[in-house]
Amino acid sequence: MSKTAKKNQSREGFKTNEYIVYPAHGVGKIIAIEEQEIAGAKLELFVITFEKDKMTLRVPTSKIANVGMRKLSETDFVAKALETLTGRARVKRTMWSRRAQEYEAKINSGDLGSIAEVVRDLYRSENQPEQSYSERQLYESALDRMAREIAAVHGSTETEAIQEIEKMLAKGPRRGARNEAEDDAEGESDGSSDKVEAA
Repeated sequence: MSKTAKKNQSREGFKTNEYIVYPAHGVGKIIAIEEQEIAGAKLELFVITFEKDKMTLRVPTSKIANVGMRKLSETDFVAKALETLTGRARVKRTMWSRRAQEYEAKINSGDLGSIAEVVRDLYRSENQPEQSYSERQLYESALDRMAREIAAVHGSTETEAIQEIEKMLAKGPRRGARNEAEDDAEGESDGSSDKVEAA
């Protein structure tokens, strides 16, 4: 292979036929590296397909750092993200619109650990109250992003990745009315301890 052919095969450590994570869209595959002339300047572009969304994106190779494109997570990081799912949901007592924005930002950060937190916090088991439509949308969006990356890392199907995620979620603390009552009790005790500290 000539030097130029080799140079065209890899940019910033990224190469064709490699799966990557693009924060705003999740897992995609670099199918080609193209050169285009725009306003008299030659521009090199990654051609990335997002199969599930039936979408193709062209990203200038010089802009990857700016858009936050990254390689797939290492297997130990995937294990850590899956472990996050077994933790207790941390739901802030703020208005839903504000929490929704925070969840959306975590999903679009492209960070697998942050996405796992959204999946954990919005997960509802069968014996729990129904989610609102917007909660369900955000949960499914986070679940989809997480499953796609796990499937790409493990070389499994998305269905298998979802089963793995749900198995971890089932290991988490029981979620339901009892936990909400505990949260309220904790909130009250936090308030009284604040008064003691202030005294």
